[in-house]
Amino acid sequence: MLICGAVAIAAGAQPFQLKPYEGKTVEFHAAGAAAVPAALKATAPALPLASITATASAGAIQWIGTPQGLIRIDHSADPRDRVQYFASRRWLADDNVLAIVPDVRGAWVRTPKGVSRIRYTPTTLAQKAAAFEQRIASRHDRHGFVADSTFRTPGDPSSNVTVSNDNDGLWTAMYAAAQCFQYSVTKSPEALARARRAVDAILFLEQVTGRPGFPARSYIKPGEIQPRDGFWYDAQDGIRWKADTSSDEIVGHFLIFALVHDLLPDPALKTRVQATARRIMDHILSNDLYLVDVTGKPTRWGRWHPDYFASETGKPDAPLNAAEILMFLKVTHHVTGDAKYQREYLRLANDMGYAKMTTRYLELQEELNYSDEELALLSFYPLFLYEKDPALLALYRQGLDQWWQNIQREANPLWNFIYKVANPTANVDLEGAVWTMQRLPMDLIKWTIRNSHRADVTKVDAVDRHRRIEFKQLLPADERPVMKWNGNPFVIDGGCAGCGEDDGATLLLPYWLGRHHRLIAGQ
Repeated sequence: MLICGAVAIAAGAQPFQLKPYEGKTVEFHAAGAAAVPAALKATAPALPLASITATASAGAIQWIGTPQGLIRIDHSADPRDRVQYFASRRWLADDNVLAIVPDVRGAWVRTPKGVSRIRYTPTTLAQKAAAFEQRIASRHDRHGFVADSTFRTPGDPSSNVTVSNDNDGLWTAMYAAAQCFQYSVTKSPEALARARRAVDAILFLEQVTGRPGFPARSYIKPGEIQPRDGFWYDAQDGIRWKADTSSDEIVGHFLIFALVHDLLPDPALKTRVQATARRIMDHILSNDLYLVDVTGKPTRWGRWHPDYFASETGKPDAPLNAAEILMFLKVTHHVTGDAKYQREYLRLANDMGYAKMTTRYLELQEELNYSDEELALLSFYPLFLYEKDPALLALYRQGLDQWWQNIQREANPLWNFIYKVANPTANVDLEGAVWTMQRLPMDLIKWTIRNSHRADVTKVDAVDRHRRIEFKQLLPADERPVMKWNGNPFVIDGGCAGCGEDDGATLLLPYWLGRHHRLIAGQ
C-alpha cells in the first residue's frame, strides 16, 4: 500500500501548476570568433572609472554592464525576477563588462577575457531534472553513491574524480528518495534501476563494517583517495570504511527504508530493507539508545538517550534527536510490522516525554544550524506519514512549527513541500518553492561567488555558526554560491574557484516529492 501517496491535501486545494519558464544557459567565445556580433569585435572605447561601463536595451529589457558584473532589468517580469545579476565564471569570462549586444533570446557580453552569450530558453523543470540526472550519471556515481565530484583542473568537468564524503549515506539516501518518488509518479524503469543501485550502496554501508546494525559513514576501494579526516578501518578485499557514523546517516537510512517499502515494486529489496532496519534499530535499542562505534563507545552524534538530553552538550540537541529516534522506531514498525517497535515508540513518545521534547526547540536552541533544519524536516516527514494519533500529531506540528519560523523565509522547495504535507491547510509559498527550483543554476560548478559588495543587500549584525557574514536578503539560487539544503542561504559569498561541482539532488528530491504529493503538477 502506498502510504506516502495517501497523504491528504486540503479539500478543494489545487496543485501548483508548473509551466515552461526561461531557463538560462551560457556559452563562451573568443573575442574574434565568427559567431560574435561585429559590434563586440570593435575595440571598446576607453571609459572612466565608474559603476557603469556599458548599457544596451532590447524592448522592455535593459542590460547594464559594470566592473563587477552584469545587470538585467525586465520591468515586465515577476518582482522576484525583475532585476537579475550575472557575475563570476558561472556567467562571465571576467566580471569587467566592456560591451553588450542584446539578441532575441538574451545578450552577448564582452569582457577582457572573452565573450559570454547569455541565453534565455523556454525550459521545464522536467527537462531540467533530466539534465541533472545525466550529470549525476556521468560524474557523480561512485559505487552507487551520489558522490562528491572534484576537478583536477579547476572549472573543467572533464577532469572530475569522485571522492568519498562524510555523508555519503545521507546524500545518497536523498537521491534514492528522489528516484522512489519519480518511480511512483512515472513508473519509469530507469528511475527504478537508479533507486535500486543507490539503495544497494546504502545497504552495503551496514554490511561493510562487519558489525550488524552499525553502518559506516562511507567506504573506499583500493586505489581510491582516502580523505584525511575521520577514523578508518580495514574490511575485506582491501576496502576501508569510515567510522564515527553520525545521526545524519541514520536519518537518511530510515527515510529511504520507508520509501522503498512504500513505493518500489521489489519484494527482494524490501526484504533486505526490513532486515537492515531491524538490525540498526536493535543495535540502538540494545545499546541504550546510542549508536556504538567499533571502539565500544557512542559515536559523536549518535546519541538519543535521556542522559544525553540532560547533559550540557546534549540539551540543545534534545528536540531534534527526540524527533529522530521516534522516526526511526515508527519507520521500523512500519516496514517490519513488528509490534515491539511500536511499543518502544509509544514508551519513548509518551512515558519518556520524547514527543513533548520535540516542542522545545526554540526554548533550548543555542545557535541556528541549517544542517539541523535538514535533519528535522527529514525526521518529521515520516512521522506525519504514519502517525494517526491526534494527540501525538498535535505535538509534532507544534514542534515542526518552531523550525518553520526560520525555514519559511528560505523559499526552500524541499522544506516547503514537506511542511505542506504535514499541514495541508497551511498557507505555504509553493510559488516561491518553484521559483527556487527554476532559478537553481544549470551549472553547479563551485565557482567563487561574491555578492557582499552589492548595494541591494544588507548585512546582519551577527555572523553564523561558522563565523561567516550573513545578509538579510534571500538572493536567487543562481546568484549565490552552490549549496546543498543543509547550507545557509543567507551567506552570499563563497565557492572555491571551480574546484568541483554539486550533483543536483537539491532539485531532484523536491521536484519529485512535490509531484508525488500533487503539490505541483505539469512539467
